[in-house]
Amino acid sequence: MAAKNQQTQKPKKRKQISHSKVERDSSKSKKPKLLAYNPSNNPPNKPLKKPFKSPKQKQKHPSDSKFKKSDSGNENKELTKRERRLQAKELAEARKKKRKPHYTLEQELASLWEKMRRRNIAKEDRSKLITEALQKMKGKIPEIASSHVSSRVLQTCVKYCSQTERDAVFAELLPHLLTLACNTYAVHLVKKMLDTASKPQLAGVISSLRGHVASLLRHMVGSVVIEHAYQLGNATQKQELLMELYSTELHLFKDLTSIKESRLVDVISKLSLQKSSVLRHMSSVIQPILEKGIVDHSMIHRVLIEYLSIADQSSAADLIQQLSGPLLVRMIHTRDGSKIGMLCVKHGSAKERKKIIKGMKGHISKIAHDQCGCMVLICIFSMVDDTKLITKIVIRELQTTLKELALDKNLVDVCIENAGELLASNFGKEVIFEVAMGGSDGILHPTLDEKLNNLHEAIAALVAKPKSEESEEEHVLENFHSSRTIRKLVLDCPAFASTLWKKSLEGKCQLWAQGHSSKVVCAFWESSDSKVRKMAKEELQPLIDGGILKIPETKQSANEG
Repeated sequence: MAAKNQQTQKPKKRKQISHSKVERDSSKSKKPKLLAYNPSNNPPNKPLKKPFKSPKQKQKHPSDSKFKKSDSGNENKELTKRERRLQAKELAEARKKKRKPHYTLEQELASLWEKMRRRNIAKEDRSKLITEALQKMKGKIPEIASSHVSSRVLQTCVKYCSQTERDAVFAELLPHLLTLACNTYAVHLVKKMLDTASKPQLAGVISSLRGHVASLLRHMVGSVVIEHAYQLGNATQKQELLMELYSTELHLFKDLTSIKESRLVDVISKLSLQKSSVLRHMSSVIQPILEKGIVDHSMIHRVLIEYLSIADQSSAADLIQQLSGPLLVRMIHTRDGSKIGMLCVKHGSAKERKKIIKGMKGHISKIAHDQCGCMVLICIFSMVDDTKLITKIVIRELQTTLKELALDKNLVDVCIENAGELLASNFGKEVIFEVAMGGSDGILHPTLDEKLNNLHEAIAALVAKPKSEESEEEHVLENFHSSRTIRKLVLDCPAFASTLWKKSLEGKCQLWAQGHSSKVVCAFWESSDSKVRKMAKEELQPLIDGGILKIPETKQSANEG
């Protein structure tokens, strides 16, 4: 118990002592503790309770930091918003000068550009400004052409400068063409240079691109330059650019590209190339381009068409599978792209056709108005059996612009340019028939009469082609679909019948009196229009009497009566 009492009493004792000590300390002095460490309060021989800071460390005066902060705050308050903005601008300008070696020159050029690009400026004044700008840039053009500002100044200069000045700029840029062709800003300048280039200069550009065509086509920006050069080049120059993509031999040896053959099949035959080697090389070129989605250019469409012309079934199926979907929609605006689209629809599986149609969702109206794209739609109507899908995506979207489509002269233009394909197509024949008739209730008359006459003449020109047994291509009058469509037009459209007779059939009826073509010839005798019958009677009567041309008895008796 004694031990326990001791333990309990000890803390109380300590508590009392500490409490009394505090009371004594507080009773002695109420001064701050800092004074207790003052050297003057300590005896000379006694050590300090708290050591001094070393002489190297500067003691802070209580007023130092506080007053400084308040001073700087006052200075900031004195600066207006405008002054602060100008100060920030100066700092930014200083940083740009350090980062850009030609920053000052660019500022001067921008000032000149603002004046020279005005519409109401006199030609003499603009010429002076352009000459001044070109003098400032001389010798530095390749360095500053990649700048956003300078490239635009150069484009304006190239557009309006004299031929001598343009030639000087061209000569300075040509050695750096490949680098500039891949720059986001300089690419516009390169395109402008190609547009204004003379024939020798364009030839020089195309020659400098040799060996780099495939790598540039894989580049999002560089592909634009290659396509632009391809569009501007003549047939030989286009062939030169394409050949590099066909095989390793054609890529390495320039002399081989000078052959006259344009189709890849003929090139392989002429040079005795291995088809498997060509396919491998083309696949290595095409694959990265498709993976990056660079499919908008006509040059790429041409390469793909040539690839499909020699590809085996497996390789073609792989390519069709890769293209089916949104990629194809971006391709069908060119002639070759449209052909690829039709091949994909024709040879694709049901799943791939579905992907193609779904990829067109929201673009149907635009495709229908396009001269090449509408051919893919016609192919879809002709080939795809999924009527529910076609109604849901294609027809529903076309219904909203049906009248606009009917009155669009490009429908007619499409029929003129693709008359042969449309006439031979199961669905296309109905389209060309309706257009050639002038539309429902003659909606296309009289607005498009001239265009419709051109269409009649285009069909007549196909009929006028000579009959040849050696030719692999089937004549329009001997094809099942086209012969019946032309027959219907002769019966229902006297204007077409008159054009066809005068341009194509007069004096040649005996040649076409047998087979599918005989139905067209008979249509002139069966026509309900007396002028059409009278026009052909003199030539057809001997053929009927001789039993060469057989007319159904009902039709013959009706016309005689």
